[in-house]
Amino acid sequence: MSYIAGGRDLGGKSLMMQIIEFVLKFDQRLDAIVGAYHAWTYAILFGIVFCETGLVVTPILPGDSLLFAVGAFCGRSSKLDIRTATLVLTIAAILGDTVNYHIGRFLGPKVLAGKLHWLNQKHLDRTHRFFEKYGAKTIVIARFVPIVRTFAPFVAGVGTMSYSKFLAYNIVGGIAWVVLCTQAGWWLAGNSFVKDHFELVVLMIVAVSLLPAVWEFATVRFFKKEDVAAESPPLDS
Repeated sequence: MSYIAGGRDLGGKSLMMQIIEFVLKFDQRLDAIVGAYHAWTYAILFGIVFCETGLVVTPILPGDSLLFAVGAFCGRSSKLDIRTATLVLTIAAILGDTVNYHIGRFLGPKVLAGKLHWLNQKHLDRTHRFFEKYGAKTIVIARFVPIVRTFAPFVAGVGTMSYSKFLAYNIVGGIAWVVLCTQAGWWLAGNSFVKDHFELVVLMIVAVSLLPAVWEFATVRFFKKEDVAAESPPLDS
């Protein structure tokens, strides 16, 4: 049995590569999972989405691509029901954010004091910028932005957002995210291009979902350089 050490397992594959391979071959793996676990497959999918949205230590788990793949699988196979899958994954997404919010409230003082060194500060800073730009709507918008999706409810809990306000945005965002992604997979399942190039389509979805984060990163880097240049005193001639 191999195990992960320092980001790599003894088989030579990094954790990231294993996750990428799992996502790209998810439709094939899902078929095997359904064959082995039957109705318990819904619980497995629930667990993945719940951890991706509910635990700040697992933002690397698949989100958008997994929902799309589940929708596509339901569209091509009768082994999973699209309505049941959508309901289960929606509940997982909402509960995940709810747990994440309460973890943020519980750990808030330590986060503000900078005592939680295991948290990725860059991810926290990026999420703070989303809140500064979009306010409470970040809870909905973040659903479609990897990494930020995992940290947004945590930051909301650390901050001053009331739970009732958070819950309203959480429910709207959770339903919108799961329904849009699974239905996209469901409706495209019959498309011949998607059937023949499923891995490419999944990669495109991952790339598109990363665009907001890339744009945010590029914008921050650009304006940061401009601010530094503006603040620098002119050189004496």
